[in-house]
Amino acid sequence: MSVMELVGVKQVQAATRLLAPVIRRTPMVASRVLSDRAGADVWLKCENLQRTGSFKPRGAYNRIANLPDKVRARGVVAASAGNHAQGVAWSASSLGIASTVFMPVGASLPKLVATKAYGAQVRQVGETVDDSLDAALEFADRTGATLIHPFDHADIVAGQATVGVEILEQLPEVGTVIVPTGGGGLLAGVAVALHHLAPDVRVIGVQAAEAAAWPDSLAAGKPVRVGRMSTMADGIAVGRPGAVPFAHVAEHVPTVLTVDEEALSTALLLCSERAKLIVEPAGAAAVAALMSRAPEDLELRGPVCAILSGGNIDPLLLTRLIGHGLSAAGRYLAVRVTISDRPGELVALLSVVGKTGASVVDVAHSRTGTWLAVDEVEVSLTLETRGPDHRDDVLTALTNAGYAVRVADQLY
Repeated sequence: MSVMELVGVKQVQAATRLLAPVIRRTPMVASRVLSDRAGADVWLKCENLQRTGSFKPRGAYNRIANLPDKVRARGVVAASAGNHAQGVAWSASSLGIASTVFMPVGASLPKLVATKAYGAQVRQVGETVDDSLDAALEFADRTGATLIHPFDHADIVAGQATVGVEILEQLPEVGTVIVPTGGGGLLAGVAVALHHLAPDVRVIGVQAAEAAAWPDSLAAGKPVRVGRMSTMADGIAVGRPGAVPFAHVAEHVPTVLTVDEEALSTALLLCSERAKLIVEPAGAAAVAALMSRAPEDLELRGPVCAILSGGNIDPLLLTRLIGHGLSAAGRYLAVRVTISDRPGELVALLSVVGKTGASVVDVAHSRTGTWLAVDEVEVSLTLETRGPDHRDDVLTALTNAGYAVRVADQLY
């Protein structure tokens, strides 16, 4: 299939039939807090609860299952640092096919262990996924194994389209679907399904602002590589959209938005705290758009479905990101206050904080700063606050008490 031959309804229907016995029909969960903000009912499509923890097995299984028997016998190979690796490993094992997955040396331990557990032979090569991809391509040339691309193939798009089919079955009246977007396989698939089955539904793609190749690519009319990437949402940090997804998105999706790092961490916190769902930063991108943009800017048609595309996150990273999210939401406050080096001054400072109702999480007391006078000390306070207004009240109280206060740029 050439890149200009778009996936049709028959391919989506075939993928739906193929995947129905093996892929979980993930739940739709209503979100009151997001509904209140959006001014319309908001539902979360929980692909973080899919097999292997993301939507990726849908496309991977559909791609591998459609290989001819003689090709299957030579096995499959992939390059990935995370969700695609696990999706390929699980899909290949389920179909009785050997799989080899190349992962960077620095890939997270939980994802590495999970990929092996799903049955893949894992080889760690290079520092980046691009290095791993070079090794995977060499392996494919040498052994005849088929490279399973994470997004740039029609069978991948058709497999991911089954997410859109399920949304329509679970929420027939849906008006808007918001999709986390990296290489574009999921966005293209959902857009294709809705174009054929419910063409009036609005589809919105969401990228991390620090890894946003899609807006420039759509403006240029072709896939364009982004200059640099630096985002916590590694699952959608793709430098260049795939040609196959691009053809579908350019045809069917009018809008791809971006969200910043604070919005991503705040969205992750909301999913954990209010929806009781563990979601990785990339998986929370659709929620981040709902939280950080005004409903009129999104041009929402209700009901709204936000896809949670994945939940594979290292517990240590999750701890850090929750702290970042709390800080972004005004729930944590880190300050540095200079006080006199006299008995009782620290008690007086903490008394001011106590009267505001803030909780002290951590106190550090230092006399060694070169900027301090000989009779001064610096106190670093980490405080738990009840939100942005309470945070401002604490800062005002400290300032009114005569303290020079510096707010730390980041809590973690």
